Amino acid sequence: MERNEMIQGKLSCSAKGFFGFVIPDEGEDIFVPGEKLGDALNGDTVLAREEQPADGSRHREGYIVKVLERGNKTVVGVIYKKKEGTLRLRPDSRQFYNKIKIRPENSMDVQIGMRAAAEITEYAPDGSIYGRVVSVLGAENSLKSCVEGILIENKIKTDFDVETLTAAYKVPETIRPRDLTGRTDLRNRIIFTIDGDDARDFDDAVSLDILENGNYLLGVHIADVTHYVKSGSQLDNEAFERGTSVYLADRVIPMLPERLSNGICSLNPNADRLTLSVFIEVSQSGETVGHNLEESVIRSCERMTYNNVNAMLERGDKSLCERYDHILPTLLEMEKLSALLRKKRVKRGSLDFDFPEAEIIVDKNGEPIEIVKEERGVSNRMIEEFMLLANETIAEYAYWSELPFVYRTHEPPSIDKIAAFGDFIKSFGLTLKGKIDEDNPVHSKELQKILDTVKGKPEERLVASTMLRSMMKAEYKPVNLGHFGLAAKYYCHFTSPIRRYPDLSIHRILKEFINGRLKSGQFEAFATRAAQNSTDMEISAEHTERDVDDLMKTAYMAKFLGESFDAVIANVTGFGMFVELENTVQGLIRLENMTDDYYEFDERSNSLHGRLSGKSYKIGGAVRVTLIKADILLRQIDFVLEEHFEPKMIKKPKKSVKKLAAHRKVKHRKRKKSKGNKENNGTV
Repeated sequence: MERNEMIQGKLSCSAKGFFGFVIPDEGEDIFVPGEKLGDALNGDTVLAREEQPADGSRHREGYIVKVLERGNKTVVGVIYKKKEGTLRLRPDSRQFYNKIKIRPENSMDVQIGMRAAAEITEYAPDGSIYGRVVSVLGAENSLKSCVEGILIENKIKTDFDVETLTAAYKVPETIRPRDLTGRTDLRNRIIFTIDGDDARDFDDAVSLDILENGNYLLGVHIADVTHYVKSGSQLDNEAFERGTSVYLADRVIPMLPERLSNGICSLNPNADRLTLSVFIEVSQSGETVGHNLEESVIRSCERMTYNNVNAMLERGDKSLCERYDHILPTLLEMEKLSALLRKKRVKRGSLDFDFPEAEIIVDKNGEPIEIVKEERGVSNRMIEEFMLLANETIAEYAYWSELPFVYRTHEPPSIDKIAAFGDFIKSFGLTLKGKIDEDNPVHSKELQKILDTVKGKPEERLVASTMLRSMMKAEYKPVNLGHFGLAAKYYCHFTSPIRRYPDLSIHRILKEFINGRLKSGQFEAFATRAAQNSTDMEISAEHTERDVDDLMKTAYMAKFLGESFDAVIANVTGFGMFVELENTVQGLIRLENMTDDYYEFDERSNSLHGRLSGKSYKIGGAVRVTLIKADILLRQIDFVLEEHFEPKMIKKPKKSVKKLAAHRKVKHRKRKKSKGNKENNGTV
């Protein structure tokens, strides 16, 4: 590309400084210094012109020529007043650099210090931005107002409109005789669900038989949501717009109204439910021999939980084994099959990012009172393997049937990013074998070898997380591009139509095909729109979930100011080091607070060295730290080393924050339901 050529893309501004990047549809991102942003704002679609970087480096750099489309309709922030008496809204997002001016007639009589949402009404020639308050969310330091602000910023719809709820209430609560026409009756088979303790919607159930030839016949039975959510209906349009359910610490925002998601669509125990079943024959060596896809009706005989199944399979819990003796033989065979499938998947080079996730426990007011690590046992991995196999099988079937489709794709990482990762791991004595260039791209097997090498070592989390950031983001596409992270030639999301629209969309296509009703050109445009929108909404949901988790963790830690904890050094930088507590909370120890010596950062070894004492801090090192700051507005946590702590270092929150973080002696609850990600691979 010529340096002088105009490039169109979306502007992403930094939250850590005054600069941004133009992200084009194709090619490398373009760095834009703050003074060259013009009047462009985060999220705007812009035209940029590339120019030679002033420092002579090879990275792409440029400046904004023109704003093509504004990306912000509503901005959330805190109201304050300038000396001259005019109101301003200071955006919560640090990516939005401009304050919003609020004229008196557009203020809704909002009070100073309140968090509000303002609709942008004018971009003035002098660069000023004017807005109109459309919602007052609450006090600046109210946890509830912060969460509501995050939802608005990420364009997450929280409530269903009257039309959608009316449509949901027209859906019958039980199966009618005519619904069974043409379906395979599986109600007498041993079929059951395995989910988290607090799950309320059940997308999938499983069964397993041993055939006469010794092969396994795995049945994966998925809720037939499209039987109730018809193409072009109000329910379908709403599900399309939402794209996915959103899982927060204090609630779940479902893609479909609860009458469907927890009712007629959910594979509840001892209830007849319509399903789309795929039966997959697997040999004793783990090879897929064949499959069959059919519309069906099932009656789940048990609602099993991960904890109960883990207790049975891992610890042989006598009482549970007796209680579920009618399905225990099936569970034991499932354990064998899942081990075969996992061995085969790892052998081909599938990457396994198995980070422990934090479970945030909240009280009845939605305030965090505990953070624990979610444990994954044999049953979690068993269901994961079965869902992965079903997704691969359906994707391959669709590909060779030449169906219009929504694939889950994960492209190989760029040569530049892998080269940078290769340089990074050298400090740990690790290397990527062979020459890596356009003609010799890295294979996922090489990256899995690195993960295997660091497994159980102090640097495991940092190496794995850095590798993950080097990867491309998985997306939904109407074309099959394979899945690099899973080392799969074909992949899709088929198993969660209650909570993901791409799954629902391909069910609709598959049902038309297996019933001989699919017409030429019927779903091409639909698949393209569904893929793009599903990707966009997935990103919004991920940002929302991450931001709310960070907020909750900070609010939880706010009550421990001045207290000390054992921690592990997670990363070391030129400005300090990040540490992680046992409960997964991370915070920063700033270099200026390491007062016993003058510490220098060694980039090659990723460590800090004291010039006088020779003391060294490296990734994975155990330290004792004291909490000095928990700013919920910035979602920022600061520690100091315990030996450097002085009471004056504590930066106490405002009174409202203290009240927010008070540890209440109330009966608590966990999340309403778990996200239930049964394809729990970091890049899936």
